[in-house]
Amino acid sequence: MHDILKKGEVVLGDNASFERNITLGNRCDGRLVIGKNATIRSGAVIYSGVSIGDDFKTGHNILIRENTCLGNGVLVGTNVVIDGNANIGNSVSLQTGAYVTAFTVIEDGVFMGPCSVTTNDKYMSAGATLKGAHIKKGARIGANAVILPGVVIGENAVVGSGAVVTKDVPAGTTVAGNPARIISRKV
Repeated sequence: MHDILKKGEVVLGDNASFERNITLGNRCDGRLVIGKNATIRSGAVIYSGVSIGDDFKTGHNILIRENTCLGNGVLVGTNVVIDGNANIGNSVSLQTGAYVTAFTVIEDGVFMGPCSVTTNDKYMSAGATLKGAHIKKGARIGANAVILPGVVIGENAVVGSGAVVTKDVPAGTTVAGNPARIISRKV
């Protein structure tokens, strides 16, 4: 492995492949665990205190901060930022430019489209209490959608591209617009 900066304890599963210029771990006293069959592309920075399951794949120039847990089969696309203290389930797809704020929970099978964003600071002030979004199993988030702090997206819900989600979205519904409103329900 060349051009890989490793700090602290880095535990790598079998069959991991890496491109040049990546950073694994950021503290000498921290531990980073990455499961088997990982593919990590150039420009990736993954902090200490992160746990990643098997079959992990990244695009280029991704950032995953501390105290984050990712399940198996997660795709973190190019220029995605996961801002720490996040919990991401199995078979999650975070497309190019998605931003996952601290304290966000993303359950299994979720798709977040390009440049979709979660937020965690309702009042945008120093020292505020942060509360991330909770995106439940099988939900689909469209490109450029914004999910406000503490919002729950229900199982198998769909958030349309460009939506600004200010309220909880019930399971099985589709929302769109600014502010997002229900436009259909599964029967």
